[in-house]
Amino acid sequence: MSVDLMGFLGVVLVAYVVPGPDFLVVFRSAIEHPAKGRAAGLGAQAGLCVHMLAAAVGLAVIAARSPAVYEAVKLLGAAYLVHLGIRAVLAARRSARERRADRERRADRERRADRERPAAEEPRGDIEPAKGPAPTGDQWRSGFAQGFLTNVLNPKAALFFLSILPQFVDGAGSTTRQIFFLGILDVLIGIVYWFVVVAVAARLRTLLARPKVQHRWELTTGWLFIAIGVGVAAAA
Repeated sequence: MSVDLMGFLGVVLVAYVVPGPDFLVVFRSAIEHPAKGRAAGLGAQAGLCVHMLAAAVGLAVIAARSPAVYEAVKLLGAAYLVHLGIRAVLAARRSARERRADRERRADRERRADRERPAAEEPRGDIEPAKGPAPTGDQWRSGFAQGFLTNVLNPKAALFFLSILPQFVDGAGSTTRQIFFLGILDVLIGIVYWFVVVAVAARLRTLLARPKVQHRWELTTGWLFIAIGVGVAAAA
């Protein structure tokens, strides 16, 4: 088996460096919790495995040659991205309302405490909230499912395995074996890349944990999801 390995690695690295919907999913999940981010990264690569298997057995060729199948997958992917975006925007607005209500309740309690506190007693400082709970199985499954669906419903991922991989395959060898080899290599490179992304996101958790920054981050990423989804649907 002889493949153009260096050329393939260059294309794969460029493809990962250019952010796409899967990057947003993994990064957002990592901000919530690093374990959820890693689960989303593994889910995204599992979605790529579906396209790799389809390309290896020729199903991707059928899908690419059938406009109805291609458009259906495209619209499903667009709808899922819009769904993620709407959820993010609604969550950001809900969190903002809850923070306002919490500030009002805290201010009301402090006013009552001031009236009841003896004059000589010094007010106590605010107690720092405890760190968030450890990730649950539901969070892990949610991250994995979001990553998986984002890539398995992404027709560009299917086209990558259908049109890009064959460019690096040696026609004299087994096409199926070479596609599996390159596909598995792609998936493994992606896992390393996503784990690096999660590590970077973990460093930014403190910054993004600030209420105002978190609110803007959630709104921005939510609208980005919606914009990408609408763009995919419009191109259908």
